[in-house]
Amino acid sequence: MVYKQRLDGRKDDELRPMEAKAGVIPNADGSASFKIGKTWAIAAVYGPRELYPRFLQDPQKGVLRCHYGMMPFSGSGERIRPGNSRRAQEIAMVMTKSLEPVVDLSSFPNAVVDVFVDLPQTDAGTRCAAISAASIALADAGIPMKDMICSVAVGKVDTKIVADLTYKEEQIHEFNPESHDATVADIPVAMIHNTKELTLLQLDGDITKEGLLQALELAKGATEKIYQLQKKALKEKFLMGEKQL
Repeated sequence: MVYKQRLDGRKDDELRPMEAKAGVIPNADGSASFKIGKTWAIAAVYGPRELYPRFLQDPQKGVLRCHYGMMPFSGSGERIRPGNSRRAQEIAMVMTKSLEPVVDLSSFPNAVVDVFVDLPQTDAGTRCAAISAASIALADAGIPMKDMICSVAVGKVDTKIVADLTYKEEQIHEFNPESHDATVADIPVAMIHNTKELTLLQLDGDITKEGLLQALELAKGATEKIYQLQKKALKEKFLMGEKQL
């Protein structure tokens, strides 16, 4: 084992410092800011509103539609090319599928709820930060939801099972030459808070079955911390609104 201590000194189950705030975009129906370490996601929700073109409408329920983008100089690596890349489309689809299980749009047939997430700064875990921010923004917009979705990346660096990997941990061979034989597994996870059901499970890298189960157990504790922050952000927003009234 060559990776004995995390590069930033955190414990294996420790998350980077987090911040969350609801209602950050006045003109949106709901919005949120979510930071975890140097990764920062800003989400804005618009709708429900009538969906065009009409052939995309669902007469039984509304449609959830997510959009994802990274600003050109937000990345830890090379400059991000502006525009709707294939990666952005894939993450937008992942976001939609992760959030749909808790969003109830049965009262809004033929309508759409659009969720736009932009990241001005990133250091790994971007899709997870985007999902966590979007969940707060949907709640802030008053969209009917059965529960909150909390998302975090867990994984393996060498033989260590860790939570909330950084870019340097994902690219451990580049930043720690002694770890040239170490393997890395990055596992983005999204969970329904109360039931701990998975709405997202992806894997980039190699990990044993036992290691995966250990990582998912670690994710339960990590997503609980994220949920508490999400709840705090929403409470603070609505308590402030009551005071203004």
